[in-house]
Amino acid sequence: MKYMSICFINFFFLFIFSFLFIFMSVYFIMNDLIIFVEWEIIYFNSTVILMTLLFDWMSLIFMGFVMFISSVVILYSDYYMKGDLYMNRFIFLVLLFVISMIFLIISPNMVSILLGWDGLGLISYCLVIYYQNVKSYNAGMLTALSNRIGDVMLLLVITWMLNFGSWSYIFYLDFYKLNFDMLLIMFLILIASMTSSAQIPFSSWLPAAMAAPTPVSALVHSSTLVTAGVYLLIRFEICFNNNLNMVMLFISCMTMFMAGLGANFEYDLSKIIALSTLSQLGLMISILSLGYSDLAFFHLLMHALFKALLFMCAGVIIHCMNNNQDIRFMGGISYQMPLISSCLMISNFALCGMPFLAGFYSKDLILEIVSMNYLNFFAFILFYLSTGLTVCYSLRLFYCVVFGNFNLNTLYLLDENNNLMIFSMLLLLLLVIFGGSVFCWMIFCTPKLIILPFYLKMLIIFVSVVGGLIGYELSKMNIGICLFFFNFNFFTSFMGSMWFMPYIFTYGISFYSLFIGYKLIKIFDLGWSEYFGGQGMMYTFMFFSKVNQLLQFNNLKVFMMFFIFWFMFIFIILLFNM
Repeated sequence: MKYMSICFINFFFLFIFSFLFIFMSVYFIMNDLIIFVEWEIIYFNSTVILMTLLFDWMSLIFMGFVMFISSVVILYSDYYMKGDLYMNRFIFLVLLFVISMIFLIISPNMVSILLGWDGLGLISYCLVIYYQNVKSYNAGMLTALSNRIGDVMLLLVITWMLNFGSWSYIFYLDFYKLNFDMLLIMFLILIASMTSSAQIPFSSWLPAAMAAPTPVSALVHSSTLVTAGVYLLIRFEICFNNNLNMVMLFISCMTMFMAGLGANFEYDLSKIIALSTLSQLGLMISILSLGYSDLAFFHLLMHALFKALLFMCAGVIIHCMNNNQDIRFMGGISYQMPLISSCLMISNFALCGMPFLAGFYSKDLILEIVSMNYLNFFAFILFYLSTGLTVCYSLRLFYCVVFGNFNLNTLYLLDENNNLMIFSMLLLLLLVIFGGSVFCWMIFCTPKLIILPFYLKMLIIFVSVVGGLIGYELSKMNIGICLFFFNFNFFTSFMGSMWFMPYIFTYGISFYSLFIGYKLIKIFDLGWSEYFGGQGMMYTFMFFSKVNQLLQFNNLKVFMMFFIFWFMFIFIILLFNM
């Protein structure tokens, strides 16, 4: 009861503040307001330390979404983390995580952004290793070290911005677009955002972070850590030139395609949803690279809603399945858990872009704008292939979990009797259903006119239907269409392991680094350098100390031996002189 009250109090305050910020963002949009708050903390020897805050419609609505999702996740955690001895610590870590994200959202200063970024990285490590086993430790270290690369890039940005005289980037975006210093800063910002948003080649930490509790995954994958990089790119979008945009478009399209393809060969429920997050992050960054920052931000908000609901549904299913996450052992839960199945179905359809759900208003607009733009054929094909793959793995997941035969053992407990858990999921469900249209009308005040030929207009529906049919066939076969390929095991392992990326960029780097270190230790520290160095000198000194000790005994035999040696030495000298 004590833990429930803690969860409920946090839920209540975060829920109230979330709606307050969302209503404030509506007011800011209607009146085109931006409030810039600057607080001088200390002035010492002509050095000014300032705390700056930026409140505009984008920061306010994003803070509202982060607080709303964190409030329902905390309420949901009361059910999911029931029986945990350290519930207070868990809630405290989640609140610190949210505060770090809010600090990053409202900061127009690179130093305070680094503080929020570091807070996200450090607390995400604490949350990923929460269960304290070997898998959690490995995943936490991989997550932390991947995000530390982004920290280094932001530190380099802070150092390079000394050339401008201030760390508040908002002052310089319009004036230094073509400056070399600003282009270098943009490149560093791009690398930092790629690490946080898990773009190629930093993608391996995102599925590994599933070792965290499911409420943490719902928070991380919807509105906090992975979206921090996208939000940073949106803020700096005005300064990206064509070359950086093309690099960003290529990387994000390849990430989107790779994640969508890998999710069709994955059997872990949480990892399938994690790879779908990776695919949607690639979609956000790709449309951002085409110059549509508002649309990327809108899809970020809509994705946060249905992805949080998707993870919460997955958490309940895993909880009821005796902590089993393999979708091959699930099936038929629609009979025992109809409400959870409905929430899973609606969030899955929103992910696919089903008309009039939250994902439709952003994904359909993105694809139609891509079709209308001047875009190379390679990126165009990857956009539509990734859309078809999204429908494919979503339908495969939905069929394997909700329909079909129940494949687990007979000892199970499928129920949905917790009212707080149901209430938290229904709150998200309302926004998943109605939030797309409401926020679309609010953010895009002027309707977008998109004129396309009939075959391009129908291409989205065609790709979605074909992807759904392939996903249905995959769910029945439980094997891939790669049966037509010669080396089946190689193909499935290649696709299921994100194109061997963990082996190349994670295990490969760590293994060969440790192997070279072992060889260096064996050759140098335990080899010739040790023989001629520390150990050799020690044995030499020990030998001479033993000889000296022998001389200190004043033995008559020693004196007689020395007398003979001196006599022989004098005799040899005299012999040579003659």
